[in-house]
Amino acid sequence: MAPLLHLRDVALTFGGQPLLEAAEISVSAGERVCLVGRNGSGKSTLLKIAAGLVEPDKAVRFVQPGCTVRYLPQEPDFTGYKTSLAYVEAGLGPGDDAYRAQYLIDELGLTGEEDPATMSGGEARRAALARVLAPEPDILLLDEPTNHLDLPVIEWLEQELKSLRSAMVLISHDRRFLTTLSRATIWLDRGLTRRMDKGFGEFEAWRDEVLAQEEVDRHKLDRKIAREEDWLRYGVSARRTRNQRRLGELHGLREQRRTARFAVGSVKLEASEAQTSGKLVIEAVNVAKAYGSNVVIKDLSLRVARGDRIGIVGPNGAGKTTLINLLTGQLAPDSGTVKLGVSLEMVTLDQRRESLDPAIPLGDALTGGGSDQVMVGDTPRHVIAYMKDFLFQPLQRRTPIGALSGGERGRLMIARALAKPSNMLVLDEPTNDLDLETLDLLQELLADYKGTVLLVSHDRDFIDRVVSATLISDGDGVWTEFAGGYTDMLAQRGRGVGAKVRAPVGKAQSAEDAPTIAAAAPMAKRKLSFNEKHALETLPGKIEVLQAEAAKLNAAVAGDLYTRDPKLFAKATTRLEQISREIAGFEERWMELETLREDIGA
Repeated sequence: MAPLLHLRDVALTFGGQPLLEAAEISVSAGERVCLVGRNGSGKSTLLKIAAGLVEPDKAVRFVQPGCTVRYLPQEPDFTGYKTSLAYVEAGLGPGDDAYRAQYLIDELGLTGEEDPATMSGGEARRAALARVLAPEPDILLLDEPTNHLDLPVIEWLEQELKSLRSAMVLISHDRRFLTTLSRATIWLDRGLTRRMDKGFGEFEAWRDEVLAQEEVDRHKLDRKIAREEDWLRYGVSARRTRNQRRLGELHGLREQRRTARFAVGSVKLEASEAQTSGKLVIEAVNVAKAYGSNVVIKDLSLRVARGDRIGIVGPNGAGKTTLINLLTGQLAPDSGTVKLGVSLEMVTLDQRRESLDPAIPLGDALTGGGSDQVMVGDTPRHVIAYMKDFLFQPLQRRTPIGALSGGERGRLMIARALAKPSNMLVLDEPTNDLDLETLDLLQELLADYKGTVLLVSHDRDFIDRVVSATLISDGDGVWTEFAGGYTDMLAQRGRGVGAKVRAPVGKAQSAEDAPTIAAAAPMAKRKLSFNEKHALETLPGKIEVLQAEAAKLNAAVAGDLYTRDPKLFAKATTRLEQISREIAGFEERWMELETLREDIGA
């Protein structure tokens, strides 16, 4: 099939350093491709080149005539638009359905009357999504579409993108989102791209194989250089021309070794642990908190023991940060009691990174200023060595924090937090802007951490990997605890965070993260969109196909497949887990649409 978009031989240099070298992207009709790579590897730049927004040093770019392309930037420009609806409608082309703009505005919890100058990060992201989705283009180029979104909107977005026929190129750090949507993977690494015609779920095993082979090749090259150097020193001179040739080959090998761009190192994470806390860390009894008529927490009783890892999930405005502040004693409840255990040494990582002064140099943020030593627990370490553990370059020691990227500021906050002795970590959205490798290492650190963890996150995969229990908002101030991670909660509860009918999401009524639920629009004026009608009709068939596939796989794994072919057995069980998630998602979406259809009919 001829590609709709083909980008090849892309080269771009920034500040004398090559960012892209012979990179390539090819997207055919209906393809769903994820673009992955380390922070700073050039993913966003490559996507802008694909969108025609950045001119590279060299590239061949082909777009099928008549093909429509829409690009979602990380920071959309709202200049010149008076309302969010005007911004969304401006993205429509001739012949596009104008109603779809209003439909998406409603679905994403906006009113359409928001002033772009005062919109929050989440509102801006939802408006930008509505603008690129409204035309239903041939190709969608999405750069971090889940940034600033809460779980209900992320899960809605997954279902909406599944229902589209558009081809997609996705950049995201949300593993679950990429696994659900992608069918091919492009890995951007050291300026080059590699393609695998499988989704993100297969990527990490493939990446590890590639890096392991590189290490073998590197070792072979080093051995060959050593042999040639040995010959140069001790070999008996024969024909002079042959000697000159081998000497030239040796110089070539050395140059190859010198210019090779080997994989970037890994972040080294290790928490400084304090003395052991008491067995009971937090005991909350009949706790309640409200802001005016908005009840954030109602009659909550909770016991947190030493070593527990509690994940807190819910939509934006549900009161997650308020709950954290209550449980850690930073905020007094309206009623009930919160008792903290003995010998607690708490370290907090705040989601807004407000404790970072943009004018302070990176090195001073770690040392406190006036020193070149960082106290990691009770042990002094030179600031440059500690910076290198978190992938900072020595030259960045004097770089103001305001000049760092979002991912670098995230690593800095983690570096500061982990240097302090603690037996309790309070992490409010710690995964923002972190690349996949850093997320892996943070997860491993938390798995080895002997203290207690309170975690607020919208990253479902990260929650599954880290927590031992999940506390979810059921609305109206009610919070319910489930054993296990997000997937375990989903199985026990029967629905996700976004399973309820959502009203438009407004701004919090107070700075204390109080929720505001706007009145729902009258259902009499609501109609099922074309996509909703299509999904309602086709989802049962999709579910039947998946159930049939699951039955075949179950029959296969029940036999002697593990003995005959362990790799095929592992692939089959992985696919069964994926099918289970897909069926649950399809069933949940069908129930939502069927309920909506009945409500409209009523």
